[in-house]
Amino acid sequence: MTTPGPGPLRELALERGLRWRALPIGGLERRAGARAVGSWLEARRLARSTAVVYLNGAVCGRLLPALPGGAARRVLHIHDLVARVPRLWRRADIVLAASQAVAARLAGLHAEVVYPPVEPEPAAAAPPWPTGNGPVIGYVGRIEPRKGPLDLVKAAAAIRRGAANARIVVVGDDPYGADPSYTRAVTGSAEIEHHGWVRNAPGLMRHLDVLVLPSYEEPFGTVLAESMAVGTPVVATRVGGLGEVVEDGVTGRLVAAGDPDGLAAAVLDVLAHKREMGAAAREHATRFHADAYVDRIERMLAR
Repeated sequence: MTTPGPGPLRELALERGLRWRALPIGGLERRAGARAVGSWLEARRLARSTAVVYLNGAVCGRLLPALPGGAARRVLHIHDLVARVPRLWRRADIVLAASQAVAARLAGLHAEVVYPPVEPEPAAAAPPWPTGNGPVIGYVGRIEPRKGPLDLVKAAAAIRRGAANARIVVVGDDPYGADPSYTRAVTGSAEIEHHGWVRNAPGLMRHLDVLVLPSYEEPFGTVLAESMAVGTPVVATRVGGLGEVVEDGVTGRLVAAGDPDGLAAAVLDVLAHKREMGAAAREHATRFHADAYVDRIERMLAR
């Protein structure tokens, strides 16, 4: 069970002839979880015909009270850095965490860390920017304060001073309207090139020389693993689970959050060692491959 609505999981399920059922469970706004109560009867009925109920995300955990113990095994996979642990999460038979940083917030649940999976060979994607002679440094993701893309905007001039003809690109948008003024400050800046969201973002990573993720809070940083999987080294901030993905000085660089000057220096350092860091990044990312993820999940469920 995962959050309802359109998305890659639904499309994949329908493509492979799997049954798909959308259950209203509420959004992220305050008191929205009450909507999940209306889905409890259907969730209980579906659980009776399965051996495992996999609840993918904290929002899906709202269905745990509907799932009887002793029948289907109840697996809850938490991907967020939560501020508190709801009592109902203790009903899960297995709790998984997307990183050690996430697991550290799940006091009393004995969570096992299972990193989110990435595809090692994503489909090809044409870059939305014109090709040129200089390196391309990019940010790919939601444009919001928590992700910190404005710090890349502030670092752009220093990057160009150290790397002739460097192109700084920001790919993404603000689908949730988190902070419109922040989004305008990023997308309207003359220091960067802005491009809207690209459907096959992992395939885009091959066209970057360095991927930058200047987040202020991040549970894991899937975009880093996706970039490393295709041999593109990264620069990220030393927050949340990002240090579990990036090996500083080997697969990229880690810097303090909110430091555009340090961000620029790290980008230039990675550009100077792009070949060796890119090769190390690709090798390091094998631990995040989808096949390894499936094998680990299967082993835990079989215990």
